[in-house]
Amino acid sequence: MWMPLTFLLSWFAGVISLALLGFGVYIGWQWYVGETLATWWLIAGAASVFWSVAGRFLVLMVYPAGPDEPKEERTGKEDRIIGAIGSELHVETIGPKQGLALLFIHGWGLDSTSWYYAKKSLSKTFRLILWDLPGLGRSSQPIDGKYSVEFLARNLRSIIMASDSRRLVLVGHSIGGMVIQTFARLFPDLMTAHVAAVVFANTTYTRPMDTAAGSRLLRAIQKPIIEPLLHITIWLWPLVWLMNLQSYMSGSAHIVTRITSFSGRVTRGQLDFVTWFTAKQHPGVAAKGLLAILSWDESGHLSKIKEPTFILSGGADRLTKPEASGLMREQMPMASLHYIAECGHAGLVEAGDNYSAQIARFAELLDSDRRRS
Repeated sequence: MWMPLTFLLSWFAGVISLALLGFGVYIGWQWYVGETLATWWLIAGAASVFWSVAGRFLVLMVYPAGPDEPKEERTGKEDRIIGAIGSELHVETIGPKQGLALLFIHGWGLDSTSWYYAKKSLSKTFRLILWDLPGLGRSSQPIDGKYSVEFLARNLRSIIMASDSRRLVLVGHSIGGMVIQTFARLFPDLMTAHVAAVVFANTTYTRPMDTAAGSRLLRAIQKPIIEPLLHITIWLWPLVWLMNLQSYMSGSAHIVTRITSFSGRVTRGQLDFVTWFTAKQHPGVAAKGLLAILSWDESGHLSKIKEPTFILSGGADRLTKPEASGLMREQMPMASLHYIAECGHAGLVEAGDNYSAQIARFAELLDSDRRRS
């Protein structure tokens, strides 16, 4: 899951993974060409190669298997629509047509398959609309290759206008919630006409740097380290992609994902599921999106979101600290807040059933009020 802290740690984990692989290959080559090496050098080299290709399995063995592990599934009706600046957006619709419509916006670096638990649980009662943000999953990048939160909000507008549902509940996770806030500022009339309510999950209202763990350090190294690394990722994305894949195979990516996105209750399949996104998504696209949110701030517009709002926050979230959710509740006139104590930033996966139950309860109350009126 791409946020500044995750990105930074993932870069260093990738470099270390490549260094270990390179060390092991070098030792093997030296032995092959007849160089006399001490036994412990050969053992160290073999261990480095083994860890580089099989470390993932060793790391995952530490975690228990869950009864229902998430999968990359697209089981609904699939369509493609034209979004902003030529983006082709992949949209999936599932659930009864007469049900209240819930439109999901996933976090950055993920795609719509990340809503595995929500789709499995909520599609029995509600009509779900899920889509991949531009350049992620099965959606294409914009023609000009440029990213901003405003651009993502304009794509949300395209999804809403293409929907056959007159009133929607917008559900945004992480950057998905940021997109909703910017959409509300850019298109207040559409917000009033088409949005019945909003659900924010593990999201912030300002620069992610300011509401993450270690925010002081992150701000200090933003200009000298983080931004240059993001630009390098964009320029050298094929090499970074290989680095990410190697990090996934070695298990170092899993360690980073566990530290930044989960609490201690994650299962083996959940950890591997979320970590795989960091390996499969286009690193250049992910870096462009991160650059776009470094200066993002909607704190001055929170009070203008008048729709009923439900905020979900993880008590162990390190990428968006729970205090951010508390401030959002205070600033939004019709907001309520629910904390899930032992849950990290990837709460939609780690506590998927709990998240789904909370969203269902909020949507059912909203739907019953709508039917009475």
